[in-house]
Amino acid sequence: MWFSNFLLSNEGVLLSVFLFLLIMYHLRNKNPRNFPPGPFALPFIGNFQIVGKKHPHIYFSKLAEIYGDVFSFCFGRDKMVIVSGYKMVKEALVTQADNFVDRPYSPMGDRFYSANSDGLFMSNGGKWKAQRRFALSTLRDFGLGKNRMEQCICEEIRYLQEEIEQEKGKLFRPAGLFNNAVSNIACQLVMGKRYDYSDHNFQLMLKNLSEILHLEGSIWAQLYESFPGVMKRLPGPHNKIFRDFNKVKEFIAQEVKSHKKDLDHNNPRDYIDAFLIKMENLKETDLGFTETNLVLCSADLFLAGTETTATTLLWALVFLIRHPDIQEKVQAEIDNVIGQTRQPSMADRPNLPYTDAVIHEIQRMGNIVPLNALRIAAKDTTLDGYHIPEGTSVLPVLTSVLFDKTEWETPDTFNPGHFLDADGKFVKREAFLPFSAGKRVCLGESLAKMELFLFFVGLLQKFTFSVPDGVELSTEGVYGATRVPEPFKIHTKTR
Repeated sequence: MWFSNFLLSNEGVLLSVFLFLLIMYHLRNKNPRNFPPGPFALPFIGNFQIVGKKHPHIYFSKLAEIYGDVFSFCFGRDKMVIVSGYKMVKEALVTQADNFVDRPYSPMGDRFYSANSDGLFMSNGGKWKAQRRFALSTLRDFGLGKNRMEQCICEEIRYLQEEIEQEKGKLFRPAGLFNNAVSNIACQLVMGKRYDYSDHNFQLMLKNLSEILHLEGSIWAQLYESFPGVMKRLPGPHNKIFRDFNKVKEFIAQEVKSHKKDLDHNNPRDYIDAFLIKMENLKETDLGFTETNLVLCSADLFLAGTETTATTLLWALVFLIRHPDIQEKVQAEIDNVIGQTRQPSMADRPNLPYTDAVIHEIQRMGNIVPLNALRIAAKDTTLDGYHIPEGTSVLPVLTSVLFDKTEWETPDTFNPGHFLDADGKFVKREAFLPFSAGKRVCLGESLAKMELFLFFVGLLQKFTFSVPDGVELSTEGVYGATRVPEPFKIHTKTR
């Protein structure tokens, strides 16, 4: 009698509903047989012990030590598989490239992009193949990997050098100048022009890009991805991500509008022109050749091509200032091969093995994209002997590759020797994957490599970088969608 009375009470009804939901949750989220192990996940909220972690990639590395290189993890109700270490990341991204090429659904991506317009980053299937193929061929036409682009970068180096010289040895923050210079290379390719560093709209666009990348890696973005129905109705910094992205789209939309006014079909000037011409010649919108998608693809090119290279150059200063002996050795090699007056060229790279090794070690230790981006299994498969069902989200951890103890002699130490043989010649390393790998490897990898080499040599050729006595730059970094150095100021001395 007491039990039936309890069930009919308000408390009993609530408890019964709660127990029913727990049972349904368990049945719905029960792991399939031989699914990768992982930490205990609470019902509905999952492994939200990660919330507030300053460096999720380090947390995942610690979990890999417990559960192995392939383990499961829950963000809210979304179960995914984390892949660590060079061997297993290569297995997923290269050996099984066709199976792990697509992106899973993303609530944030759903708000960023429009219906049937997924840009370059979030598109899948035939649309992704068509857009990636078009972007690669078009950017090659406008100088990617050619002397024309090399000249463009060298011209921008002169502007950057002039801006640094105007500081006259005073303390200044290099981050803004690096963003200006690198973004102008993307501007040349996408819209056929560069912007003055004082241009107000250009500076607003760069500010929006930086905020987007910082907030995308924040707790607010994690919460939105896991609980979109709730988060879209709540105030908070996550809403600023979408406002910033809309401003970037407005900036690009104005350029598209301007390009349409003086478009010459026989003489396309840049990516926007080529896309507009393709739109007219190809009426099939299912491949993404629409004006809306043009804006989104251009935004993706800026997001991927600005902050990443500029951030790597900032890490270059951090490590060179912390290791002045390495800075001096790089400058000595540059002086011996190029001198201090002739601008560098890509033809110089084979003759600068130590400099090339230092650049690669900066990329490895800088580790600017610690987690890569999510993939989704197109069919049932196995990783490290575990069953990965079709539709499972997979997260490759690039940090675990760049710091893999089985691949690097001194993984936690800044050591250019990782990329040099006994004779001091440059050697490639298979576990060097800062641009990811496989079919989704960074679209602008060749451009980024050219930019890094030319900007790096151009800067070290003209300046010596330092900080005030007693100041030590941190290597901890600030986590977002990219990992950036903590803000710092430097002195420069013209050589």
